[in-house]
Amino acid sequence: MVRKYNIYFLVTVLVLSSCSIRKHLPEGTHLYNGATVKVTKGPGNEMKTRSVRKSLENISFPKKNKMILGHAYKVGLWYAIGEPKKNKGFKHWLRNTLGEPPVLDSKVDLDANAANMKAYLENKGHFESTVSGKALVKGYKMKASYQVMLTRPYMIDSVKWALDSTMVSNDILNMNSKDSYIKTGQQFDLANIKAEAIRTDNYLKTNGYYYFSPDYIKTFVDTTIGDHKTNLFLSIRKDAPALAKLPQTINSIMLFPNYTLLNPPPDTTKRKVLVYDQVYIRDTVHAFRPKALVRPLTYRPGALYDLQKHNESLNRFINMGAFKFVKTRYEPSSDSARPSLLNVYYYLTPRKKKNITAELGAFTKSNSFTGAQVNLNWQNRNLLKGAEKLHIKTYGAIESSANDSLRKNNNWRLGTEVSLTVPRLVLPFKIKENSLFPPNTRFLLGYEWARRQLLFTKNFFRFQYELNWKKESNKSHTLAPVSITYNNATAFSETFLEKINQFPVLQLANQPEILLGSFYNFTYNSKNPRAKNIGYFNANLDFAGNIAGLFKKADSAFDKKIAGAFFAQYAKLDFDFRFTRKLASEVYVANRINVGMGLPYGNSAYLPFSKQFIIGGSSSLRGFRPRQLGPGRARTTADQQVTYPQIGGDYKLELQTELRFPIVSVVKGALFTEAGNIWMKNAILYGTEGKLTKQFLNDLAVDAGFGIRVDVQVLILRLDIGIPLRKPWLPRGQEWVIDEFDFGNASWRKSNLIFNIGIGYPF
Repeated sequence: MVRKYNIYFLVTVLVLSSCSIRKHLPEGTHLYNGATVKVTKGPGNEMKTRSVRKSLENISFPKKNKMILGHAYKVGLWYAIGEPKKNKGFKHWLRNTLGEPPVLDSKVDLDANAANMKAYLENKGHFESTVSGKALVKGYKMKASYQVMLTRPYMIDSVKWALDSTMVSNDILNMNSKDSYIKTGQQFDLANIKAEAIRTDNYLKTNGYYYFSPDYIKTFVDTTIGDHKTNLFLSIRKDAPALAKLPQTINSIMLFPNYTLLNPPPDTTKRKVLVYDQVYIRDTVHAFRPKALVRPLTYRPGALYDLQKHNESLNRFINMGAFKFVKTRYEPSSDSARPSLLNVYYYLTPRKKKNITAELGAFTKSNSFTGAQVNLNWQNRNLLKGAEKLHIKTYGAIESSANDSLRKNNNWRLGTEVSLTVPRLVLPFKIKENSLFPPNTRFLLGYEWARRQLLFTKNFFRFQYELNWKKESNKSHTLAPVSITYNNATAFSETFLEKINQFPVLQLANQPEILLGSFYNFTYNSKNPRAKNIGYFNANLDFAGNIAGLFKKADSAFDKKIAGAFFAQYAKLDFDFRFTRKLASEVYVANRINVGMGLPYGNSAYLPFSKQFIIGGSSSLRGFRPRQLGPGRARTTADQQVTYPQIGGDYKLELQTELRFPIVSVVKGALFTEAGNIWMKNAILYGTEGKLTKQFLNDLAVDAGFGIRVDVQVLILRLDIGIPLRKPWLPRGQEWVIDEFDFGNASWRKSNLIFNIGIGYPF
């Protein structure tokens, strides 16, 4: 009955809204109710017409008001709220937010719309089609009705270039015809002809033709061959400038690395300039080394003008990090006898060399801790006059956890990091660096002091030498030939020492440890984040202890030391694949597969805790709290959860899928389901229940849930509620717990409704 009354109420509101709209419409006008298109196929036309009809309806103007069951509810609200006295204030905001002004029939031009539709059809090869429109009035509404007679489309029979013997003609003939937007057998489409003109222009601009333009290409359409076929002839317009047909050669390059908009443009003569590697440099304050300024340039005098090289050079200058503005100017050489020469000027506006900033922020971690951190940053963007960036960061943080076993065991952290980023690859050998994105090398040295409130103090030392590069905007590489981490625990509490006496295995978590390794990372993203299909792939390959093992071969785990610490030996591979498909406007299905494999050997019985795979929490399986799932079928104790840096594993499998949809305004919703677990190679830390076996699929945990997200563009705040469906630690055959759902039971809700707060999407 409640649902029935709700329907009656909705119908009543809509009827009253309609009466309100009818009463307020200006005399002699009607509310526009959109356009309908009826398509009649001409002789010989066998194509389907649905897509044509939809396209014609989309280009009709104007667009009608938003409606529910044929009623313009927003227009009703527009009139109900009334005219505000001022163009500001609450009433003005409310009227323009909830309502919208009526779209009247006086704004509809039937003849203009019919002409636009006819032009659209001709551009698609439906020559000689006809379109007519008429108004259909019913009550207080008017609908535009268009009748279309759709002729059979013309198909392309041949494509030819009609060229003379100039140099530009020869270069056009060298283009790869396989990449052409116009192909024989295609339906005639003006958009493809325009795209081919742009492709030709781009090709010529990479072969010296600086002055060329797509407008200089003319297309002739011959429809006289019959059978609804057409021949296309492309040519260079006769009135195209002579310079447009002549490839340009770079005559000189001049750099102004201290350019500012506050001063007049610098003198472009060659007085008081330095010449380095054929490039003129006017650096009046000597802020940069000449070699560093010339390195981003991917061409030199004597080369043909190349749009791609031009863009590469601009991008490399910007990505140096030392300049906030970069612009160029091309001008013809003053040598009138040689019109094919260009002079190039680069105006580089430097950033402020040094700055200091302070940051205060909150965070959540995958190991179940949340907290706050304050950072103090100082950087020098041009330390050695080669755009080298020195960054010094000091920080302090406090962390706490809501997990019962960790509730009284807060963490305090103090640390500092010094990094030097060099805008090139620092290697013992030379390689060519002419990509669109300049590579860089980073050296990092860091120290952190961390106190676990009830347990111990940890000291971390870190050094890393890494190379970063990418050939394309959506593919990046990082290679760290040297990565060293040393950690040691001190200041053990009496409580912790008592626990070790009871359970000696706990001391394995805090032995002095050194990681001497290397790693490689590859990341791929879809170029268009708004595409129908969006992909993401991240892979990591990590090794440690190989060289150390050659000099100190271990007979068993924890057998050999370097500098008083056990050195780790392992190989580790993991990848994260995500695929998101757009179903409708703002409706997506997002999927994720995360697989990790670690192989500890020699001096290591398991992956170092800092390298182990973890599961559960706001960005993982959201129906399980961090530290309380796995490994395998093991159920970790409170002592393990407190003492171990994290509950992790040597192997990981994680599967996630999520439906994302809009709710209202900036509020979005999500429904998700997930499965996964982690496992160990051996039984040292968690016993045999935590080991990976051939029956690992029977150890998977499964959950489902829903979420609310507030998307304010620059920030996404997220609340997800996960519910476990399968608990792998339960006895065999009893892992599924769906039949135990009891939302009315407070104890069940406390144990099974897992709340996750996060920033950004989970994946």
